[in-house]
Amino acid sequence: MTQDSRHHEETFISKYVFSLDHKVIGIQYMITSLLFLLLGFSLVLLMRWQLAYPGTPIPLIGPLLPNFMAPGGVLHPVSYNTFGAMHGTIMIFLGIVPLGVGAFGNYLLPLQIGARDMAFPRMNMMSYWVYFLGGVLMLMSFVLPGGAAQSGWTSYAPLSIISPGQTVWLLAMTFLITSSLLGSINFIVTTVNLRAPGMTWFRLPIFVWAQFITALLLLFAFPVLQAGAILQLLDRIAHTSFYIPKGIIVGGKLIDAAGGGSALLWQHLFWFLAHPEVYVLLLPAMGIVAEIITNNTRKPIFGYKELVGAFASIGVLSFMVWAHHMFISGMKTSLSYLFMTTTMLISIPSILILTCYLLSLRKASIRFNVPMLFALAFLPMFGIGGLTGLPLGFTPTDIYLHDTYYVIGHFHYVVVTGTMIALMGGIYFWFPKMFGRKMNMKWGFIHFWGTIITMNGIFFPMFIQGMAGVQRRLFDPTVQAHNIVVQPTNIFMTFSAITLLLFQVPFILNFFISIFKGDKTEENLWQSTTLEWACPSPPLPHMNFAQNPTVYRGPYEYSVPGREKDYWPQGESE
Repeated sequence: MTQDSRHHEETFISKYVFSLDHKVIGIQYMITSLLFLLLGFSLVLLMRWQLAYPGTPIPLIGPLLPNFMAPGGVLHPVSYNTFGAMHGTIMIFLGIVPLGVGAFGNYLLPLQIGARDMAFPRMNMMSYWVYFLGGVLMLMSFVLPGGAAQSGWTSYAPLSIISPGQTVWLLAMTFLITSSLLGSINFIVTTVNLRAPGMTWFRLPIFVWAQFITALLLLFAFPVLQAGAILQLLDRIAHTSFYIPKGIIVGGKLIDAAGGGSALLWQHLFWFLAHPEVYVLLLPAMGIVAEIITNNTRKPIFGYKELVGAFASIGVLSFMVWAHHMFISGMKTSLSYLFMTTTMLISIPSILILTCYLLSLRKASIRFNVPMLFALAFLPMFGIGGLTGLPLGFTPTDIYLHDTYYVIGHFHYVVVTGTMIALMGGIYFWFPKMFGRKMNMKWGFIHFWGTIITMNGIFFPMFIQGMAGVQRRLFDPTVQAHNIVVQPTNIFMTFSAITLLLFQVPFILNFFISIFKGDKTEENLWQSTTLEWACPSPPLPHMNFAQNPTVYRGPYEYSVPGREKDYWPQGESE
């Protein structure tokens, strides 16, 4: 029996559920992560109502919540802590990373290098289902005894060891970390070994470079958190003392533990992963923006090799900056100066990347379609996120801004108005390739403008609050007198968040309706040059290409003098 005949005999289960096809797995990641993102965003809406109107019943939804979560429709303080911890966990580990890496990486990386599939298809399938099980386990914690995690998405010790709900969080995280490790190994081996003939390293699209370096970050950073999570799990269930210091008193009673552990050890282990994790969130988004910008400017990306070097520099430096999250933990001044210096250094390649993207727009004939609007919006939004991070990288200013809403505003400008905006643009850009149909661009414009305006309405006031001294994690901000001055901004931010949710309705309807009823599209809708546009839309199951491609030139041969067409595909011979 030939390989092709086996593929034709696939059942529904083997084709769409336990599929070995990287494209189906990518779509599984995409739909699952989008649903998790919707859930994570819904949690924060309940928190925002409490911040805007403390002690007031949540309209419509409040009476439907269980009494232990919201007695009388008013959010309980423990539920507020739980929703905060689970919002961060779901959005980062179950939403944005699986969307940027699992969905876009799985679907596009083999196509862009001319491969028929990932190097290890069964490992690829396993990575999705381990992620899915981790997500289900994380959500199950809401209804299990003890409830969900209450110690923030950072799970700081010793609170995470003495508070309920954290055991399931740690178990679920081991699933999610294992999934990322399986995926990263697959991405690295695929990129190194399965490139098409002629696809040299400097003919790889920027998106492939972004995914390759992201996979290296995951491979080297996640095992550290895995080990740290196992030690924290042992502290909870085996009563070890890796993170429990000696003589700790809780509720007026001395904890019965051997003691001698270090709570700061967990912070070091967590942030050694979590700062590279920021670039795990960012690099795929930067790769997507590069592909969209060069396609819609009809010219080669400015500074291709410089961009690759900047991505690699970020990858290396991201492992040298983790302790800037810990400036007020009591570290030695000389050590804080070291991490302050490395933090300033890592901003240089980030600025270089933005500069290359901006120079790519110079003298360009720009097509202002929906994907391009999202890509263009990424540039100032990420710029704001980066610039507002500089005061947090200096110890004198970080002392005042640490643990205020300024930090939350900075992080959300990087991850939401930066990364999520780019990922949305990627969905509109590659949707025709994935499904062979086009999304409705009229609704896409409505989605874009509504999203970008309301996102800024949510996150920009956080800088004002932070500089006014409003602390994060406050259940009721009005208990501190100095917060009352800026309390109106909480009301404005809450209604901006509700409006943002409403503007996602056109996207959700557009996405799912277009899968089945969108206008059918041609093979190369955007007249692009990279290899994924050389295969049918959608690509052939398991095979991708009708015949094995050969690469003859770089990835961005646009507007070549002397050619009739303004694009020259990589796989088109002389």
